[in-house]
Amino acid sequence: MPPHNAPLGRSVNSPGSTPASFISPKRLQPGLTLVSGPRGAGKTLWCLELARQARALGLEPRGLASPAVIENGFKTGIDLLNLASGERRRLAVRRNATETGCPATPDWQMSAETLRWGNAILENLKSCDLFILDELGPLEFQGGLGLTAGLGFVDSRRDLPLFVVIRPSLLEAACQRWPWALIFDLAAQPQ
Repeated sequence: MPPHNAPLGRSVNSPGSTPASFISPKRLQPGLTLVSGPRGAGKTLWCLELARQARALGLEPRGLASPAVIENGFKTGIDLLNLASGERRRLAVRRNATETGCPATPDWQMSAETLRWGNAILENLKSCDLFILDELGPLEFQGGLGLTAGLGFVDSRRDLPLFVVIRPSLLEAACQRWPWALIFDLAAQPQ
């Protein structure tokens, strides 16, 4: 295991890197890029822009994104977005301490039905021009819950361009699982 302050993987950061800098006009290169950054860094927006720019070049992005649900200026939920179809379902709502029986994080109560839907999408995905998964978090890495089909897809598809959002606290676990991954840290980018 690397020392705490040592880089976990090769960084692909360069000042001002945008989603467009990862896409060539013809095709993306196979490999795994872990997109990371603190809360509010714009990881989901970055992934959505990567998918938009890929479509503009005639590529077919597949996978899932988790856009925030904002009501009256506050984040009240998280949706799960199928990048292939555009279909959205509510993934999580602010946690109510009295709710039980569904996967949860300290802040969010997850929808078991939406997680099943998301896992089915990932299990049925065979190939694509670009794979995006926003995000694999503590449920998947520490609890064996959540979008676990995403872990298996990334494990088995080194032949595709893969972009997976990983929070900074889980980068070490992700790099141990996928030591060939590159790391793109949005916190290192100019605002």
